[in-house]
Amino acid sequence: MIADVKEPRLILAPNPSPLTGSGTNTFLIGEDQVAVIDPGPDDPGHLMAIEEAAKGRISHILITHAHRDHSAGAATLARMTGAPILAFGDALSGRSPSMQRLAQSGEVGGGEGLDLTFTPDRLLRDGEVVSTEEWQLRALHTPGHSGGHLCFQWNDAVFCGDIVMGWSSTIISPPDGDLADYLRSLERLDQLGANRFYPAHGDAIDTPAVRIAELAAHRRQRTAQILAALRDRPATASDLAQRIYEVPPPMMPAATRNVLAHLIALTDIGALSHEGDLTAGTKFTFL
Repeated sequence: MIADVKEPRLILAPNPSPLTGSGTNTFLIGEDQVAVIDPGPDDPGHLMAIEEAAKGRISHILITHAHRDHSAGAATLARMTGAPILAFGDALSGRSPSMQRLAQSGEVGGGEGLDLTFTPDRLLRDGEVVSTEEWQLRALHTPGHSGGHLCFQWNDAVFCGDIVMGWSSTIISPPDGDLADYLRSLERLDQLGANRFYPAHGDAIDTPAVRIAELAAHRRQRTAQILAALRDRPATASDLAQRIYEVPPPMMPAATRNVLAHLIALTDIGALSHEGDLTAGTKFTFL
């Protein structure tokens, strides 16, 4: 019998930054069998706070994706508690065929923040349900930010990792990130009709459908800006980011990776071309 739904407990990791906001949200659900979603960085104080909040009753450690700000503390927490680690796969899992080819070329960069040492104890399939007498979570494969990204549906709410955030858009850095996958994941999440999203960074989102529509519109606007700029002259991702983004200099590398994701997606559908092999510095041409 599933217990009455309560709000998840939130333990905020002490890792604020321009890309993580106030830090990584670690969520706990359950009382006697506690699920920990995204234990965050391998920070002793944070992991101790998680264990204390769970009163030593952690039964499952679930990972939305293998970036260090989400998964690096998982192995230590597993040793502390004996709980298994559940995830879609390792840091390189779930990439689309086109992103796998890009990764094999080794020319497009990427890999920012990947937790290459991450190894789950149990792999979760898309749609698989993890449950106890207290709670039930359904794993949803939602690639886009990373190939192996999972969201976890909990009754009428969703723990959505880095796919949907209220304070920021999501970085999509090929070959780990894939814009086409990201847009499909947004559509899938929208179809759930959830009443609340719990992102891994920032506040809960009480109007998920509105936020999803905003994020999709933002990507369409970026696509239009990129195409308009390329009508003037061929350009690289870095050139375009400098022209269309207004962000502080430390954020420009992330902006450039986002632009590259758009350029790759537009090339895949035949809207753009480029000469030679695809690299991080390739110059793209409007067709």
